[in-house]
Amino acid sequence: MKILPHRDCMLLLDEAYKTESGEACGYYTVKGDEFFLKGHFPGYPVVPGVILCEMMAQSACVLFADFDTEGKAPLYTGINNAKFRSSVFPGDKVRLECKLTRSFGPFYFVSGKAYVGEKLCAQGDFSFAIADLKSDN
Repeated sequence: MKILPHRDCMLLLDEAYKTESGEACGYYTVKGDEFFLKGHFPGYPVVPGVILCEMMAQSACVLFADFDTEGKAPLYTGINNAKFRSSVFPGDKVRLECKLTRSFGPFYFVSGKAYVGEKLCAQGDFSFAIADLKSDN
């Protein structure tokens, strides 16, 4: 919560940290009562692919923790090469692995993977801009 601005139902990580090799690792255990499972799908609750992408993106945010992000937030600028290999269900503990592939200015590019056990469930390439948080109110 020190790194991510997400709260309540949109905080999709139980823990996240940067490894000694400089990559991000995160975990989330699917409880079964999440908002995204209520209608996806009745009688067959499967985590939507877009939620797996969000989990990877939130894990990637630990890679930005060393930068000056006071009053800023990482915003998606793109998702490329997303692939969904295996379904994720309530009770599954998802392991998320992300690595920074390049950056320039306020833009960062990350490659991510999501696993349950050793099974690859999803992967993709994500881009972010570190943007100022401003209120229009």
